[in-house]
Amino acid sequence: MPPTPPSAADWPADVAAVVGALCRGARPRVAIILGSGLGGFARHIERPTRISFADIPGLPRATVQGHAGELVHGVIDGYEVVALAGRLHMYEGHSADVVGLPVRIVHALGARTLFVSNAAGAIRPGLAPGTLMLIRDHVNLMWRNPLIGPVRPGEQRFPDMSVPYDQALGDRFLAIAQAAGASVSEGVYAAVLGPSYETPAEIRMLAQMGADAVGMSTVPEVVVARALGMRVTAVSCITNAASGITGTRLEHGEVLAATDRVAAVFERAVREWIKQLAISDRRSADS
Repeated sequence: MPPTPPSAADWPADVAAVVGALCRGARPRVAIILGSGLGGFARHIERPTRISFADIPGLPRATVQGHAGELVHGVIDGYEVVALAGRLHMYEGHSADVVGLPVRIVHALGARTLFVSNAAGAIRPGLAPGTLMLIRDHVNLMWRNPLIGPVRPGEQRFPDMSVPYDQALGDRFLAIAQAAGASVSEGVYAAVLGPSYETPAEIRMLAQMGADAVGMSTVPEVVVARALGMRVTAVSCITNAASGITGTRLEHGEVLAATDRVAAVFERAVREWIKQLAISDRRSADS
C-alpha cells in the first residue's frame, strides 16, 4: 500500500516521498520534461515505473493531446533518471505554482539537472520546421511567476536569471544533436499564456523584442528550477512558422506531425546527452 497522500499544503517534499515510495526509493540525478509529441523518449527508459499525474497527490491530470501525463522513473545506460511525459499548462486553468510543482517534486526526489523540451513556432526567418533550437534565453509574457507567494524551503526569493540556461550543458547538446544528424540552432524563446495562437501583429511585436521562437510552456518550470539551484538545458522543436509569416493556418495537429518527424533524432541526441552527463558525474565522483 502506498503512503497516505499528503495535503496540498505539504508540497513538495511529502508528495515526493509518495512518488519515491511508488518508484522503490527513486533518487534520480536528472529530470526530463517532454513536450508536445516528444513523450516517446520515455520508452528508452529501462526498468520503468510509470505513475499517472492523476495518481500523484495534488497533481492534476494532463488534458492536452500529445501529453501522456505520466511520471516515468528508471535508468538510461545505468544512470537514474525521471521523465515527465507531458506537462501541465496554465492555459488548462492551472496556477503558475501548480505548473511548477512537477519540477519541485523531481528536485525533492534528488534531481539536480533539468532538461526541458517543447514544441514552438518559428519567428526568426530561416528557422525551419524540424529544427532543434537550443534555448539560450527567454522572454516571459505569461504575466505569471511560480515563485509568487511564501518562499518554499530550499528556494531563493530572488533567483538570478542573468544566465537561466547552463552554457556548458547547452553547448554539449548542440554538438551532440548536430553529430546525430539534427538541424540545430539556438535562440530566444518567448513564452505566452495561450491557448489561442498569436496574431500576426503579436508575432511582429515578439520579433521586435528579440524572440526567435514562441510557445506556451517551459518558462514557469525553468524559473522554479533556477530558484532551486538546478542546472537547466532547454530545447524547442520548431514545428511551424508563427502566425503571419507564411499565411498558413495554425493547427495543433500540425505541431504533433512535425514533432513526430523529428522525434527519432531528438531521442538519439537526448540519450547521448544523458550518457555524457553520466560520464561527467562519475568522473567528478572519482576525483
